[in-house]
Amino acid sequence: MKKFEIFLITSPGLEKALVEEVREAGFAKPKMMPGGVRFRGNWHDVWRANLELRGAVKVLARIGSFSAMSLGALEKRARDFDWGQFLRRDIPVKVEVTTQKSKIYHQGAAAERIEKILREDVGMAIDPDAAVVLKARIDDNLVTLSIDTSGESLHKRGHKAAVAKAPMRETMAALFLRQMGFDGSQTVFDPMCGSGTFVIEAAEIAAGLRPGRSRTFAFEHLATFDADVWATMRQVSALTAPACQFFGADRDAGAVTSSRANATRAGVADFTDFSQGKAEEIAPPTAAPGIVIVNPPYGSRISNKGHLYGLHSGLGMALKARFSGWRVGIVTTEAGLARATGLPLLEPGPSVSHGGLRVRLFQTDPLP
Repeated sequence: MKKFEIFLITSPGLEKALVEEVREAGFAKPKMMPGGVRFRGNWHDVWRANLELRGAVKVLARIGSFSAMSLGALEKRARDFDWGQFLRRDIPVKVEVTTQKSKIYHQGAAAERIEKILREDVGMAIDPDAAVVLKARIDDNLVTLSIDTSGESLHKRGHKAAVAKAPMRETMAALFLRQMGFDGSQTVFDPMCGSGTFVIEAAEIAAGLRPGRSRTFAFEHLATFDADVWATMRQVSALTAPACQFFGADRDAGAVTSSRANATRAGVADFTDFSQGKAEEIAPPTAAPGIVIVNPPYGSRISNKGHLYGLHSGLGMALKARFSGWRVGIVTTEAGLARATGLPLLEPGPSVSHGGLRVRLFQTDPLP
């Protein structure tokens, strides 16, 4: 099967964690790029990447490229391109164009030319809400064509209905867990669990559950799709019962209820435990010391800074007093908030965009 470039999008700042995951998953020679990871593979690799990778936000298939220094040249080259090799006439498509440092500078006009070819020459419908998205990036007069093979963002695993305010995305949670060295064998505890993302993601990893098992993908609408091969690829293997449990707590009873419901839908209710309680009153689970990871309120989410610093201070005191041997990870916008915990923090991880803010993962070694 012919190979081509596959590009995995992730949140800038998490590329290193993603390339480690891609390498461990057995994809050949992945390389970090700004905003993601690229490697060469075939369509089966595209399907497997969507199904199995926890940190990728989108999987793009690079289907071709050509030079074009005018709209006329773009139209001519687009007319010569073999669209039927990838796209189906009976499936609508959306066209997105970006341009930089090129003679073609009008994105809308470029998109109209490509849409015209697809509509008039190929016989396809153009729909702004189409499941299949064709992306054309024009950079230094080189047109690179890609198909978004994922559809909805891959953080939408397909089994979470209840979401808390300012939720941590599953893709980001998976890579923060990886940055903390989580491999499925350590107990994980989130004392401000919200909708349970960190806890559920950790339990899924430990149980060997593939993140894309409960959803559909845009590649299922392409001419390259083979339903029989895909059915074999996504066959469910036997669930691996984790050797440890995963715990969450939250002061809000509604968050605890939501977390339990989400864990049930994800199939990990037997391996997770959620309880109601204040962060400053937490006690360690009856398990071997593992990882505490938490995404406390920060930034624009709370206007009362005094309360915010007090919240972090109370959390830190509880952790220092009762969590000897546990490693702690705190995702926050401000170093000052992390320092307010009084914990012995290591150098923070890279800055990552989250909900319009920039966050970092602050970690500790095992607490004394």
